[in-house]
Amino acid sequence: MFLKMLNSRPFRPLGVAAAVAAASISIQTATSQSYAEKAADSIRSLPGFEVELVYNVPQESQGSWVAMTLDDKGRFIVSDQYGKLYRAVVPAAGKSGDVAVEPIDLDIGGAQGLLYAFDSLYAVLNTGDHGGRGLYRIQDTDGDDTFDKVSLLKKFEEQGGEHGPHAVIPGPDGESLYIVVGNQTALPQYDHSFVPPVWGEDLILPRIYGRGFMRGVLAPRGWIAKTDPVGETWEIIATGFRNEYDAAFNRHGELFTYDADMEWDMNTPWYRPTRVNHVVRGAEFGWRNGSGKWPEYYADSLPATVNIGPGSPTGVAFGYGAKFPAKYQDAFYICDWSYGKLYAVHLDEDGSTYSGSFEEFVTGSPLPLTDIVVHPGDGALYFTVGGRRTQSALYRVVYTGDASTAPSAPADDPAAARARELRESLEFFQRPGAPDLGINFAWRHLNNPDRFIRSAARTVLEHQPISKWLDRLTNETSPARKLAAGLALARVGARDLKGRPESALKNLQNQILAAVDSVDFDELPLQLQLEALRVQSLAFIRLGEPSGEWKYRISGHIESLLPSEHREINSEGLQILVYLQSPKAAQIGVELLEAAPSQQEQIDYAKSLRLLRAGWNDDLRKRYFSWFPKAFGYRGGASFSKFVESIRNDAVEGLTPAQKASVQEILDRQPESKNPLQVMAESLVGRSFVKEWTLDELSAKAGTDLKNRDFDNGRKVFGSAGCFACHRFGQDGGALGPDLTGAGGRFSPHDLLESIIYPEKEVSDQYGQVVITLDDGSQVTGRIANLSGKNLMVNTDMLNPADMAGINRDKIKSIEPSNLSMMPPGLLNLLKENEIMDLVAYLLSGGNPRDPMFQQ
Repeated sequence: MFLKMLNSRPFRPLGVAAAVAAASISIQTATSQSYAEKAADSIRSLPGFEVELVYNVPQESQGSWVAMTLDDKGRFIVSDQYGKLYRAVVPAAGKSGDVAVEPIDLDIGGAQGLLYAFDSLYAVLNTGDHGGRGLYRIQDTDGDDTFDKVSLLKKFEEQGGEHGPHAVIPGPDGESLYIVVGNQTALPQYDHSFVPPVWGEDLILPRIYGRGFMRGVLAPRGWIAKTDPVGETWEIIATGFRNEYDAAFNRHGELFTYDADMEWDMNTPWYRPTRVNHVVRGAEFGWRNGSGKWPEYYADSLPATVNIGPGSPTGVAFGYGAKFPAKYQDAFYICDWSYGKLYAVHLDEDGSTYSGSFEEFVTGSPLPLTDIVVHPGDGALYFTVGGRRTQSALYRVVYTGDASTAPSAPADDPAAARARELRESLEFFQRPGAPDLGINFAWRHLNNPDRFIRSAARTVLEHQPISKWLDRLTNETSPARKLAAGLALARVGARDLKGRPESALKNLQNQILAAVDSVDFDELPLQLQLEALRVQSLAFIRLGEPSGEWKYRISGHIESLLPSEHREINSEGLQILVYLQSPKAAQIGVELLEAAPSQQEQIDYAKSLRLLRAGWNDDLRKRYFSWFPKAFGYRGGASFSKFVESIRNDAVEGLTPAQKASVQEILDRQPESKNPLQVMAESLVGRSFVKEWTLDELSAKAGTDLKNRDFDNGRKVFGSAGCFACHRFGQDGGALGPDLTGAGGRFSPHDLLESIIYPEKEVSDQYGQVVITLDDGSQVTGRIANLSGKNLMVNTDMLNPADMAGINRDKIKSIEPSNLSMMPPGLLNLLKENEIMDLVAYLLSGGNPRDPMFQQ
């Protein structure tokens, strides 16, 4: 089901003539000018905003720009990804004049991050040239307005590629720098880490790999660090990102970044879309290689603030200082390089953290955005395009509408300000040697309902020796405190007991498992139920296999829970049962596999069952292996088939010769190749026409009949109607259409139903296709997903994320958006009224049946 974004609006095209008139181009070739005009013609912006082509970068002499900053005179300093740094004087918006660009004549370049601060230019290099990867300080030592000195402040490891060192930004205290580094660069030597340095993969079952990108690279990776202007003292702020490229502080002094997805993982349960993260001190965001990425609900990590979707994150900035309406001054702007989107993310205070929504602010195809900055002189927002030797340009966005552009003065939420202050007070104690006052303070907040505060409190404990707080667990009565303390013990206990006898570790494990066992699981909210299972898993991972008594007790409890109405409980529970080699796990797991409505959920269960050696019989074994011919026909990212192959290979490896012979006929079957629309069609087989539902009647019904709905049935309807084939919901679903996990925050029941009944009324550009007409008159339809030099990579079959075609940009005549929705109309006409209401309630609640909005 293609659904419109809540705040989506029609876009205004940028006319070629206007763009060229606004441009001041000092050097250009006929080819680059022609391409720039074509690109400019494809750019669209929200009503009231105009996009101007300011400078078309001559590729032969100035390369492809990927980073920029403003110096103390308002001049632009930019970097070619593979070449020099340049300084540019750009006429202000509304002013005429030429753009003057000059190289910075020093042995420095290839920067992916630039910042002018403390009378210096800072550059983060992600290249083996010019001294190699690291943080550099560039100075004008004699005051002649010419940089003449380069100093290396911090060397980063030389291994790595594009996922290495990226950005440098100013700290909100006016005395520090923050460095943003992706997952191909290990942590540097540091003086302190707010993240407890007890690094581990923390996977209860071994992962599988796809095509092997970064195979064997272990956590901690993807990090943000803080240093001083001379690079002497280094603190690790947060870890667990994949490839966050840039970051920015909001007016509250809170840090945000935009992290990358792994597009090869698409349509697997461990795929994580690009996402905006609120980066707090001591945070772990759970990136692990292969299938090992932590789900957001793991209590030892923190969730995304806003999930965006497929893309390739680059520069980010808040809109402070822009001459825009207040809403857009306060927006967090994030650049997507691959799909050509500049998003405006609107953040709302939510306890000690934030929630939010987003909309497409500027979009083009292709429009490989690289960096973004607000110029305080003219109040315009400037962005660069380029990277990987693609044609580069500098654009600016100005507001020409009628709304006020007076400086915004948002009214802060006093309760949220107090919550942030509490969280920051806890973060102060996130270091070894905290006084008893700090430990008492942290313990008190282990049951805080705010997840970010609770995480900060647990992190305080993890920095202290367990001898200073272990005894508190014995007399604790709060279930939330017991679980948080148990989680901390499982994570750091082995550190403090290093060198002690094995019995000491077992005694500690027994204490942790007893603490979990003493909690009434059925009375816990879902998040704490998942935390209880996570604590048990970590107790096994970090402290070893439990005793036979604990195996029996824990297996019996989890067996009684499954199947659960919650997909997450089923996932975590089955993993533990397989780890413990429960004799009932095969029966439970195969039944879960057969009942799962999405390919992601099926893959999750199949991946766990591949390592089960106990409890199988011929019937269960044949039913399990019968899933693989179907699975090999599913579609996904570039690693998808390798993942499925790895699951099957591990499962086959566990068979005896006789067992393998019994399923050989199944193993020899050909894959059942089906695209998502075929899956959708097959899921509707057997359903007959019910009624041609109208929006008015369903909207009226939804207004009064969403209380006490059957959420489990709503999820089944979501699967049987084929919605999982295209839409992500929670951990499951495809990336062909919008992520519906947060639909309740974006849609009213009426809006949701309207988008289903009339799918072509408004198709979001984020998921739309383009029609590319070539010089020979032929056309290619799809979505531009990647660029390199003059080559555009187009996903020509959006039902198959791995299906790409290359097009030379010089052969392109025009690029036009396609307004067709791939979602077929009339799907609701095959559903009964109660099924539609269950579906709507399920989507609007985020799949949480305990949401009070849906209770009497």
